[in-house]
Amino acid sequence: MRSRGLLMLLIAAIAGLAAVALAARWMQQQGGKRSQVAVANVDIELGSRLSAEMVRMTEWPAGSIPAGAATDTEKLVGRVARDSLQRGEPILESRLAPVGTKGGLSAVVPEGKRAMTVRVNDVIGVAGFALPGTYVDVMVNTQSEGSKGNDKDRTISKIVLERILVLAVAQEADRDTTKPKVVNAVTLELSPGQAEMLDLARSVGTLSLVLRNQTEMKSVATAGITKADLLGMATPAMAVAPASAAAATPKPAPVRRVALAAPAPAPKSTNCVEVIRGVQRLTECF
Repeated sequence: MRSRGLLMLLIAAIAGLAAVALAARWMQQQGGKRSQVAVANVDIELGSRLSAEMVRMTEWPAGSIPAGAATDTEKLVGRVARDSLQRGEPILESRLAPVGTKGGLSAVVPEGKRAMTVRVNDVIGVAGFALPGTYVDVMVNTQSEGSKGNDKDRTISKIVLERILVLAVAQEADRDTTKPKVVNAVTLELSPGQAEMLDLARSVGTLSLVLRNQTEMKSVATAGITKADLLGMATPAMAVAPASAAAATPKPAPVRRVALAAPAPAPKSTNCVEVIRGVQRLTECF
């Protein structure tokens, strides 16, 4: 019985070794040939110009090389990173700015877009949570049309720009950071038309940034809110409208009163009768 048990253990060990050998051979066959691709040798920040020390070649399975991967480090020297790259990450053509682009934030701005900086504080900047790579709405607080001087009752707040990408805060454009940072300036990515709107908005009122979900694409059109709306009162336009309407409605012509002549007194009766009562004599007329 003992020898039979040892034989079973020996057979199990041989079967296990054979399974390991077959698995290793299968993995080698799946890997196939390997090629050399360029990867980041260090963490590369957005807008950085690549140098020879920043990239290196490494082996990569030939069947799973990403599209646009670089295979020559010499061709990468001098290129500008459009996005942040982590150490060991393949350097793809789509992550680089066009050849000849200078380093800095200008390399990050897509074609047809503009970068514009606005002053912020800890409140306007959403307590430092408006970080590079996040999206914000821009709201302006100003005086509505028709207000004069410092008329607080005609103040209106309205969102004028939606889903605006934050390119940089202060002089930093790293999109990998998640720690809030209170700064005095935020750079936004805008179209030329949006840049004009933002410039006008900051000249006529006070700006505020509203942080939004990065995946929300839906645009929400609002009419803005005034002080009267906020307090549940009638808007100034509605209050003035009835008075204006009354002034515009022509008044009816006054009724001319005509005095009627008083009725003529009834003519006196001329029929008289003489009545004698004792020693008294009376005359009664009808």
